[in-house]
Amino acid sequence: MSKNTTSRKLAIQIAIAIAIIVLAVIAKKSVADESAGTISTERAEQLTHMLRHDCGSCHGMTLKGGLGPSLLPEQFKDKNIEYLKLTILHGRNGTAMPPWNAIISEDDAHWLAEFLLSGRINELNK
Repeated sequence: MSKNTTSRKLAIQIAIAIAIIVLAVIAKKSVADESAGTISTERAEQLTHMLRHDCGSCHGMTLKGGLGPSLLPEQFKDKNIEYLKLTILHGRNGTAMPPWNAIISEDDAHWLAEFLLSGRINELNK
């Protein structure tokens, strides 16, 4: 076997290994994304009520801003779910935003963050 053939086979094996690793990471992320934030319909209704009333007490009853900033999707165009989830769970130092991790789960926070980013919050103001 020539040196070029051996090098080519090694390059192909490395490319295949990288492709398998990439596919495994994508598959794992996909499964994690599907299970993250999964809550019951009843819990979604409770969180929606909490969003309107508890969050609304600072962010305004229409959630367009008050003591706290607006919770409408435009406010979060440069934010991701993880940022919002951490903010919900742990609050924001130096602001009036309290941590909610004592009364809501990570799945609850994920659902709320997803709800805020999705624009479905506009349905609450109809």
